Amino acid sequence: MEEKTKAAAYVRMSTEHQKYSPENQMAAIRDYADKHGYEIIQIYSDEGKSGLNIAGRASLQRMIDDVQNKNVKYKAILVLDVTRWGRFQDADESAYYEYICKRSGVRVQYCAEQFENDDSPISTIVKGVKRTMAAEYSRELSGKVFTGQSRLITLGYRQGGPAGYGLRRMLIDEHGNHKGILARGEHKSIATDRVILVPGSEEEQENVRWMYRAFVCEGRNEGWIADELNRRGVRTDLNKEWTKATVREVLSNEKYIGNNIFNRISFKLKIKRVRNPEDMWIRKDQAFQGIVDPSLFFMAKGIFAARCRKLSDEEMLQKLKELQNKKGYLSAIVIDEAEDMPSSAAYSGRFGGLVRAYRLIGFDPGRDFRYVEINRYLRELHQENIQDTIQKLMDCGAEVKLNESGNLLNVNDMFSASLVICRCNSLNNGKYRWKVRFDTILNPDVTIAVRMKADNASVLDYYLLPSLDFRLPNIKLDEHNAGFIDSYRFENMDYLYEMAKCISIREVKQ
Repeated sequence: MEEKTKAAAYVRMSTEHQKYSPENQMAAIRDYADKHGYEIIQIYSDEGKSGLNIAGRASLQRMIDDVQNKNVKYKAILVLDVTRWGRFQDADESAYYEYICKRSGVRVQYCAEQFENDDSPISTIVKGVKRTMAAEYSRELSGKVFTGQSRLITLGYRQGGPAGYGLRRMLIDEHGNHKGILARGEHKSIATDRVILVPGSEEEQENVRWMYRAFVCEGRNEGWIADELNRRGVRTDLNKEWTKATVREVLSNEKYIGNNIFNRISFKLKIKRVRNPEDMWIRKDQAFQGIVDPSLFFMAKGIFAARCRKLSDEEMLQKLKELQNKKGYLSAIVIDEAEDMPSSAAYSGRFGGLVRAYRLIGFDPGRDFRYVEINRYLRELHQENIQDTIQKLMDCGAEVKLNESGNLLNVNDMFSASLVICRCNSLNNGKYRWKVRFDTILNPDVTIAVRMKADNASVLDYYLLPSLDFRLPNIKLDEHNAGFIDSYRFENMDYLYEMAKCISIREVKQ
């Protein structure tokens, strides 16, 4: 009997079609393997991941690393079709990852395609066309989604994002009837339901109006307003202290006068984040009930505009240089928190990016700047991971509640979990280390430690750490840890989702 060729299977599912579920893909791949003499010895799976690029696709990255490092026992990779390999917007990128595998002696076979991936001229041409078609599908879908979102905006419906301080997200049905307030982290579950913004508590509304009066009528700046709110014990919608930046967000967002704005920032096809000019915004004026007098809002807008208009390029750069001399380094956060300074967005818009503005004053960001900016990115990633975890837990049928601070998940009223992002620190000896800080105030039953890769741009793995076994305020993780600790290590959070699945138990008669 002829010996079968050992192979790995790669499956990827975004959220576009059920026909591309991992189970359906594996069924087709196994059928192909049986007919063509392959034995599948390893499976790489990226579930719920976009195919636009390799970022976020941990299994594909690991597979490429395994192949490059000769850490594999298989000679082929079986993929359902070209689209599952990826809808890369640059077809050459898709070809490059396949070439890496071929160069290492591992061939990629597309099981459901009508061509043999045998390097013949015909297969090369067809494969190139397929890659281009896969990318074009994403571009067309992106356009259709944008059109749909824009239409909903003009109808007055909210499209994603938190409500913000002083406002709430109200779920309504297809007839416009109110169904209830969505708590932070909650999502609509019926396709025909929509979300609008409604005023929050009377106390929060009055605080918002006070901010505008203090800024416009009394001439107070954002820093003074933030200090006063903190002195009064007022917290933001994220249960944090107020800063100059968070006050400015309230004073400059049109949602507080009831306007629905969309497309201020574009990140289409995950290629480049772009801040769009105002004439490209999609808007619906008076879509919601405003909580601020429009005249106050537009006076505040005029004050912000005047700050930028009255400063020449030289004056803006001089202020930036003075701030650098005072602080020792610069970042978007430092600029936004400084008094009597244009915003970081103003510098970026005027000079074509913050880095270019830095160069014009002779400032080299260096290590400190990167550290601050990485921290900012990790804070954003923390919120994204919490929302993603909540959604996937709910998809498993779990009931999830998020506490007021937005940092503690209550799952099925059975256990609590807290998620922490663990920065990767590079040591002088070339090794890496991660520090896990346990929340001793919230005291969750399980701490989800998300370890970042060396560049702190993508996730390496996960540790699910029960409080019963870890009672210290923090622990340090090496690249390879003692068996006791690494027994809690996982490539993904599927184990957590399995824990959260609700299993019905029938009553047993005695």
